[in-house]
Amino acid sequence: MLIENTIFGIRDKVKIAIDRLREFEPPEGYYVAISGGKDSTVVYDLAKKARVKADFHYNVTYLDAPETVKYIKRHLPDVVFEYPPRTFWELVIIHRLPPIMTQRWCCRELKERGGEGRIVVTGVRWAESRKRKNRRMVESCYKKHKHFLHPIIDWDDEDVWEYIRANGLPYNPLYDRGHKRIGCRCCPFSSVQQRERDLNEYPALKKQFIRCFDKLVDKLKEEGKTIWQDGEDVLRWWIYGQKKIPEGQFSIFD
Repeated sequence: MLIENTIFGIRDKVKIAIDRLREFEPPEGYYVAISGGKDSTVVYDLAKKARVKADFHYNVTYLDAPETVKYIKRHLPDVVFEYPPRTFWELVIIHRLPPIMTQRWCCRELKERGGEGRIVVTGVRWAESRKRKNRRMVESCYKKHKHFLHPIIDWDDEDVWEYIRANGLPYNPLYDRGHKRIGCRCCPFSSVQQRERDLNEYPALKKQFIRCFDKLVDKLKEEGKTIWQDGEDVLRWWIYGQKKIPEGQFSIFD
């Protein structure tokens, strides 16, 4: 709950988050990272309520769902769309490989750009994953010359939805379609089932992957390095890897 009764008195998570934003406000203002998910929606609204100086940015990955892009454009009108120097499709050819768990060039080159020399505000929360339980409310990345502030780091999922509903905030429609998290379609960190769902829900994306992977195979054949026959072969490997499809289960290629 957003308001908790503790042995130390009442704890108002909204007030605490707003106080955090006000406490660390830099003279040049915050660089607020927007993803189009529920957490960044809350952070966007909190920054407005805190009346801190801030500019809002969305990194275009070319893999977000069209619903996410439309939601940001319609409901978060002052968010700046930041386009990368190279598209995802170009980067696949440059890296000679689509992103995988051990080589996540997609995050580095598409999602984590921008905010150098600034305090970057995000919607990172401890409750999101085991890995994020080790994050701190204020962090520094000297390699990228950035500082980070996560004002709702101690909120759980119920807190986020309570805030959205209590304030009548519009949110990404993908949640109403059963999506638990909003992010890149076919992310290598998502389950096989989720990636199958992404390709089934967005057949045009599947065709775009195959076209891109066809070009990758052609490039690798020129260099004498490929183990794949064509783009569909790459897509099958990328989705399933070495995992065997259970007997009787149809894959996205059947």
